[in-house]
Amino acid sequence: MKSIDLYNLKGKRALIRVDFNVPLDEQFQITDDNRIMAALPTIRKVIATGGSVILMSHLGRPKDGPTNKYSLRHLVPGLEQRLGMKVKFADDCIGLQAMELSSSLQPGEVLLLENLRFYKEEEKGDENFAKKLALLGDVYINDAFGTAHRAHASTAIIARFFPGASLFGYLMQDEVASLEKVVKNAEKPFTAVLGGAKVSGKIEIINNLLDKVDNLIIGGGMMFTFVKAMGGDVGKSLVEDDLLETASAAVKKAKELGVNLLIPTDTIAADAFSNDAGKQLCAVQNIPDNMMGLDIGPETIKVFSEVIMKSKTILWNGPMGVFEFSNFEQGTKEVALAIAAATANGCFSLVGGGDSVAAVGKYNLADKVSYVSTGGGAMLEYIEGKELPGVKAIMEG
Repeated sequence: MKSIDLYNLKGKRALIRVDFNVPLDEQFQITDDNRIMAALPTIRKVIATGGSVILMSHLGRPKDGPTNKYSLRHLVPGLEQRLGMKVKFADDCIGLQAMELSSSLQPGEVLLLENLRFYKEEEKGDENFAKKLALLGDVYINDAFGTAHRAHASTAIIARFFPGASLFGYLMQDEVASLEKVVKNAEKPFTAVLGGAKVSGKIEIINNLLDKVDNLIIGGGMMFTFVKAMGGDVGKSLVEDDLLETASAAVKKAKELGVNLLIPTDTIAADAFSNDAGKQLCAVQNIPDNMMGLDIGPETIKVFSEVIMKSKTILWNGPMGVFEFSNFEQGTKEVALAIAAATANGCFSLVGGGDSVAAVGKYNLADKVSYVSTGGGAMLEYIEGKELPGVKAIMEG
């Protein structure tokens, strides 16, 4: 790994791509600082070794150039508070002011650049735009795992302008190491827990994991496509009819490979998509016509938890039900608690994807699992077996 620990940063201006795409409230206060906190060790390392820091990031999806709503200026007070020091701000991510501010930076100082996505060239992976960004630093550090699957100017193209001086930050390093531990070097038994609404978002992951896992647990809305594919009556539950054959093929492949594929046997069904809906427990293959499954049932929770507790490696992506509703959160909560308990017993657990991360946060279990990934899309593409442009650029740079 091209680690910042192996490079002399003294007197160098480190241009760091961070993922500060954080949620803000109407007063532009940061409502979830996980991504900022995750970047601090790398920033502090550069400062501690006598370098200066230039931070670049995107925020949101601005459509037509600069808009106040998406200005990174709003992050300065929160960043200063968390870093415990002053942070300079450039009104543009390229151009004269950015050049002057970066070239006058003293060791130990931090500069934040304006939103990269105010330029369409960023997402287009424009080489000329990347070159202009590269002028601001002496060394390039990518610490934005959340955007590593995008071949954008600041995540992949820019590394070309730093031959021998393109590095991974600590977050990026930890993310890749944790994923490799799960996907390439998993200790057995290896259990993947997949949930969420749709099979369509997970089918490549299922196919890539089937020859690696011992147990594959299916929950969430996607389970009903599997249940229907196996001949069950799923009422008004969420089903992707165009993927019934795909689900059947996955069931068949699991059997051929000797993988223990666990599909729920009972569900908490509701007569409406609402926390206050009338609900009943029923067999997953016999859901009444006017009802929809919104969570896994107690029998399923028991079986899933037993398998999880016997695992040595766990990958969790996607909730077991509509955990935002307190009446349909039990499955997700119990699975999260089982993963935490297995981790306490020495299992390595990796949790990733927005809803799973939200769930471990909701139940205060983030420090009870081995690793919580900051990159939903990037993590999924890595597990699908795809090469991440942001990782490849550093490895080859």
